[in-house]
Amino acid sequence: MIRVVVADDQPMVRAGLRTILESDAAIEVIAEAADGVEALDALSRFRADVVLLDIHMPGMDGLTAAEAVRQRHPDVRVVIVTTFDQDAYVARALDAGVDGFVLKSADPYELISGVKAAVLGGAVLSPPVARRILASTRGRDLRERLAARDGVATLTPRERDVLALLGTGLSNAQIAGRLHLAEGTVKIHVSAILGKLAVANRVQAAILAHQAGLT
Repeated sequence: MIRVVVADDQPMVRAGLRTILESDAAIEVIAEAADGVEALDALSRFRADVVLLDIHMPGMDGLTAAEAVRQRHPDVRVVIVTTFDQDAYVARALDAGVDGFVLKSADPYELISGVKAAVLGGAVLSPPVARRILASTRGRDLRERLAARDGVATLTPRERDVLALLGTGLSNAQIAGRLHLAEGTVKIHVSAILGKLAVANRVQAAILAHQAGLT
């Protein structure tokens, strides 16, 4: 059972997210929170696998909460659920080490699959979200694309194959199945990729894969 904490300042949104998530028998919403403080309190009281955080909340916002979760509960996956009305906050979210982004307007299945992917170690980054993130940095776009390609050039052919699949949001187990590798081997490749590309997590690697044109 995947145990989830849902944080959003709007009760109707929380109720909707709960309904969507609990339509899958493998997911249980164990707590709801109206801001980041309540979310952190819930994580201290209950064992959770994933926390969904809205960016804009009164009190402690989702980005501040994400940074705190990473420090206090490093085993909990953090997924930002957003409308992307403030694209400037995306870079901060990535720096905080979030495990992904899901749009509030996304198909319900995308939310469910995203939560499951996060638990399995996948990067929750659907194509529309990736395009919006890249569009938000269009002033630096060419430089970043060139840097991404330079970084990818340092990878081995197999590492590039792994990065391309990681960029689509697949977990280690799913990548292993696609490439006919042992899951442990994929894990080693992912660690090498993160080190060579100097990125902090799979989401940042997935964005770089998009910038380099691998996905």
